[in-house]
Amino acid sequence: MSSKKRNVTVNGGTFGQPLSAAFEKLPALPALAGPGGTDPEQSPPCPPPPVKNRGRVDILRQTAHRGGKTVTVVANFVGIGLEEKQRLAKQMQKACGTGGTVKEGRIEIQGDKREAVARILTEAGFRPVFAGG
Repeated sequence: MSSKKRNVTVNGGTFGQPLSAAFEKLPALPALAGPGGTDPEQSPPCPPPPVKNRGRVDILRQTAHRGGKTVTVVANFVGIGLEEKQRLAKQMQKACGTGGTVKEGRIEIQGDKREAVARILTEAGFRPVFAGG
């Protein structure tokens, strides 16, 4: 055999050359751009999807048969289970700083806390309506 080294060329390059040299011959890629041709890191974030309307719920203020104490009652939920009602009740109790419970499919929060309860229900996708006194 001969000890002569052969140079094989492919597309103008030779085998055996460093890989970085092959990448230097490639054309530069265009910069990625977000919507409107701007840098994706500087483009404004997408707005959150609209909250689905989950139906009307009534917010009542009751004092009857409670020893004169006022209670905020959220009633007429449609299509949600007991677990979600308990989760909403816990969220309302925390926001209002009071106690509460879920009884007979209704959420009861101690005190007249209708405004805070309405805000939480709106954020959850419900349409709260102040009913009664």
